[in-house]
Amino acid sequence: MTGRAPAEVTSGPPKPSLRHRVEYWLYRIALIRYSILPEWLAIRSGAFTGWFAGVVLRIRRREVDAHLAAVFPHESPAWRRTVARASYMHLGREASTLVRMTKWSREELLGRVRFVDFDAVHEAAEQGRGVVLLTAHLGNWEVAGAGIAALGLPLDVVGKGMANRQFEADLFEIRERLGMRVIEMSDAPKGVLRSLGRGRVVAMLGDQNAHRNGIFLPFFGRPAATSRGPALFALRSEAPVFVGFAIRDPGWRQKYTLVAKRLEFLVSGDVGMDTKNLLLAYHRLLEEAIVSAPDQYFWQHKRWKTRPQTDVAPGP
Repeated sequence: MTGRAPAEVTSGPPKPSLRHRVEYWLYRIALIRYSILPEWLAIRSGAFTGWFAGVVLRIRRREVDAHLAAVFPHESPAWRRTVARASYMHLGREASTLVRMTKWSREELLGRVRFVDFDAVHEAAEQGRGVVLLTAHLGNWEVAGAGIAALGLPLDVVGKGMANRQFEADLFEIRERLGMRVIEMSDAPKGVLRSLGRGRVVAMLGDQNAHRNGIFLPFFGRPAATSRGPALFALRSEAPVFVGFAIRDPGWRQKYTLVAKRLEFLVSGDVGMDTKNLLLAYHRLLEEAIVSAPDQYFWQHKRWKTRPQTDVAPGP
């Protein structure tokens, strides 16, 4: 008996959707534009693009306005509108900087970043137990990573996957060129502990909505689903924990101040309690930093999207 041979089944990454292809090519056009323009013009162009997205197109503007109203209820509506516009302009400006950073020499990069209290990070790294560096979507987190790598510290960064895989691949490649070794989120449970065991610095963003897998902790007085991962990695490895942000300095030229603080928290010996204490301490430092530079925070992210089951009115 003869029959038709079964068709060969091939698997591979899904083809990008039309929307993702359009987004990617718009990004590539912007990349070329920001690369060839003089710095002052590229920065202004990026800021205008951000302003257009937030004021004219109003992309996620409802969420931004709601977040600012919840965090700064005592400020005037006019003040909050100004901060909202500035946050969009900041995102556009820093996006143009990310593109241009790949052409900076190590000397130029170090000349644009002023490091504050970084001796403690160096001393901790020399102990060989690794260092956990918690940061957030504040200032320019890519500059923070590139600056630390330029100092000569062995740096790994945990990168979260994106829906647009073409953009994700480009972003990860840019980070690698800037001296940051990327640990993909799917490999983080093993990859982070492996890196810390080798005495490397591992940077993680800790201010993203963690959905139902997170622990609900107050962030600006509102319960926010927070990832346990950074705390568990630090506790299991016994690596010292620092919190750092690269805040953009005033002026037209892209220069930054990178401050790193040792995270002090109460250790009880109970993993659940210590996880909570570490993340609460991180939130306190992050809140202080955001209040000092509210226009440089990523209010567009739906930080409070996941609500505790007891909530009856989901937030934005």
